Amino acid sequence: MAADNAIIIGLIASNFTPKHRKKIIMYGVLAAFIFRVIFALSATYLFEFAIIKIIGGALLVWIVHDLQQDLFGKKRKIKSPTKISKEPSFMESMYKVILADITLSFDNVIGVVAASRDNYGLMIFGLLLSVVLIVTIATYFADYIQKHKWIGYVGLIVILIVAIQLIIGGLVDYDVLQINETFKKYF
Repeated sequence: MAADNAIIIGLIASNFTPKHRKKIIMYGVLAAFIFRVIFALSATYLFEFAIIKIIGGALLVWIVHDLQQDLFGKKRKIKSPTKISKEPSFMESMYKVILADITLSFDNVIGVVAASRDNYGLMIFGLLLSVVLIVTIATYFADYIQKHKWIGYVGLIVILIVAIQLIIGGLVDYDVLQINETFKKYF
């Protein structure tokens, strides 16, 4: 479940030089850990609100659209008449990482809390393991996307699928949609 966080942090970080890439990954992982702890402490309460899922899914759709423009579509702003900027704004990218961490950490925590079944030691181990995986995978994705831009589209599709799952899950909770029992585990 940590892969979705790692993919989006890697996608965002891939637009930066290695120095800034490491900072974005470090701050993104730190934010993911903090949100995981917060959500772990309040997971059962927050999960009762379907609107949280819908808002999280909508935020992810916005992030996917924005990342798609950053990675593949938008022309870079010119900082000087002779030099084209190769990096998007560091602060804007950090906001994207934090929004993605908030949204994606919630589903990760729900999975870890459910799997630990009130065993707090196991829950803490699962949360720490997910953060370690995010660091490892995000660094790999950032470097790999820098060399192979097509993998960025695959990452965007994965994040879009997670967003759709969150939105559909929230709509099912509101009884706006009905899903066959076989497929409910995916939402």
